[in-house]
Amino acid sequence: MRRIMLKAKIQRLTVTESNLDYEGSLTLDESLMKAVEMLPFEQVHVYNVSNGERFITYLIKGKRESGEVIVNGAAAHRAGIGDKLILACYAVLDEEEIDFFTPKTLIVDDKNRAKELK
Repeated sequence: MRRIMLKAKIQRLTVTESNLDYEGSLTLDESLMKAVEMLPFEQVHVYNVSNGERFITYLIKGKRESGEVIVNGAAAHRAGIGDKLILACYAVLDEEEIDFFTPKTLIVDDKNRAKELK
């Protein structure tokens, strides 16, 4: 049996820009992506702590060390500048892999800089 398990998450991201006139996605500071091994075009689940909205999109690599978190396209209706987000991505694992796998969790500060990696 295979199971969908949490692969990585980033907590307390602050939206820095909201761009409705874009094809869609979420632009994220490359250094944050690398810290939790998220990749460009990887599917992410976005949980908006500020308003309760949830949506699924994909990542676009943002400028390294910029702190940018830009919600693009239709998702811009779900999150605005200053909103706090949790990003999560998942992996499909075989039962045998589960005991040996630990998801990565990154907590950021108010400027979207890495604060703690678990």
